[in-house]
Amino acid sequence: MGALTIVAKYMIVAQIEVNGSVDKSDIIGALFSQTEGLLGKDMDLRELQMMGRIGRIEVDIFEKNGKTKAKIHIPSNLDRYETALVAALIESIERVGPYPAAVKVVEIRDLRVEKRKKIIEKAKELVKLIEEEILPDTKEIIEKLKEDVAKAEIIEYGPERLPAGPDVDKSDSIIIVEGRADVVNLVKHGYRNVIALEGISRGVPQTIIELSKKKNVTVFIDGDKGGELVLRELLKVAHVDYIARAPPGKEVEQLTAKEIAKALRNKITLEEWLAQQKAAGEKAETPQQPPPQQPVPQQEVREEAQKPAFPFDITKKIDEMLGTLEAEIYDENWTLVKRLPVRELPDFLTTSGDSIYAIILDGITTQRIVDLAAKKGVKIIVTARTGPLTKVPENMQILTFDQLKKVE
Repeated sequence: MGALTIVAKYMIVAQIEVNGSVDKSDIIGALFSQTEGLLGKDMDLRELQMMGRIGRIEVDIFEKNGKTKAKIHIPSNLDRYETALVAALIESIERVGPYPAAVKVVEIRDLRVEKRKKIIEKAKELVKLIEEEILPDTKEIIEKLKEDVAKAEIIEYGPERLPAGPDVDKSDSIIIVEGRADVVNLVKHGYRNVIALEGISRGVPQTIIELSKKKNVTVFIDGDKGGELVLRELLKVAHVDYIARAPPGKEVEQLTAKEIAKALRNKITLEEWLAQQKAAGEKAETPQQPPPQQPVPQQEVREEAQKPAFPFDITKKIDEMLGTLEAEIYDENWTLVKRLPVRELPDFLTTSGDSIYAIILDGITTQRIVDLAAKKGVKIIVTARTGPLTKVPENMQILTFDQLKKVE
C-alpha cells in the first residue's frame, strides 16, 4: 500500500553516505527493513506510514567516485517526541545492500512555524488592504440608499421606453434631461416629474414632442458644449418654456441637491435664452424656424476621434450592463477575462495576475479604482459614472455610459 497524503507537522531531513553504488529503492528498502521491530509495532516505519502518521519518504540521490550520497526527507504527523524518536531510529541504519552506510539527521523542521510565518505575512498584507479602504461615512451611506430607492422608482415611459420619474403623467410640468443617470439623480433628490431623451442620435423621441405640447417644459442640460447641442436639437421640434443648466464643466448626474435647486431656481425663459444668443453674436433660433445644421465644434470632433474602437456594439453592451452592478474585465485582444460584482473589483485588481486592458462597469469609478487599474496597465475604463477624480494617467481613457451614447 502506498503512503497516505498527510498534513505534516514536522520534516525530518537526513543525509546518508553509502560506500558503493545504490539507487533510491535500495535506500528506502534499507530504512524499512533495518528499523523493523527495533522499537515495537507502534513505532514501525511501515505501520506509521500505512496509518498516515508519516508521509511519503523522498530521496534525492547522486553518485561520486563510486560512492552514493543522498538527502532523505521524511514528513511526520507525530508529536515532537515521537518525531525525534523516528529521527534517531533512522540513524541506526548501517548498510544499504552489501555496502556499509552512515545516516546523520541534519535537521527537524517545524513546518507549522513556517506556516505561521506565512500566515503572519499574509495578515500584514491584508491589514494594509483594510487600512487603504475608505470606509463610507453616514452621509455616503444615506446617499447610496437614496440612489437605490430612486433607481427602484424609475419607470419606462412611452413606446420608446424612456427613463422617467413616477410623476411625469401626474404633473402639469416636466423636466427634460439627457440620460438615465440624470433621471436617477433628480428623482433621488425629490424631482419626480423628470424624463430623459436618452441621446438624440436618432432624433428627439416622439413621446417628448407630444409631452411638450401639453405640459410646461424645463430643459435641464449639462454645463458643456454637448448640453447646448442637445438643446438646439430639441428646439427644432419641441415646445420649451424654460432652460436650466448645470454649472460649467459639470453634468446633471453629478450635481448635489443644492446645485440642482440653484440651477432650477436660476432657470431662464426661452425668450431670455434667445436674447442671450443674439447678444453673444449668434444667430437667434426659434422652434418655428429651425436653423441651418450647425457644424460640430472642434472639441466635439476631437472627442469623437479619441473614442476607442470597440470590437462590439458598445451601446448594446451598455444596455446589457445597466442595472447589473457588475464589471467586465478584458485583455488587450478584447477577450473577456472575468465578470464580477463591482464591489469585488478593487480586490480583483489588487490580487489578479491577469493582463488587463479594459474595464466596463455598471458602477462608480473612484480614485482608488483608477489607481489600482493604473498599476495593472489598464488603458480604457467605461463606467456608469465617475466619482471625484484628482489624478488620471495620460494613457488611460475614462468614458461614461452617457458620453458614449451621445457619441453613438
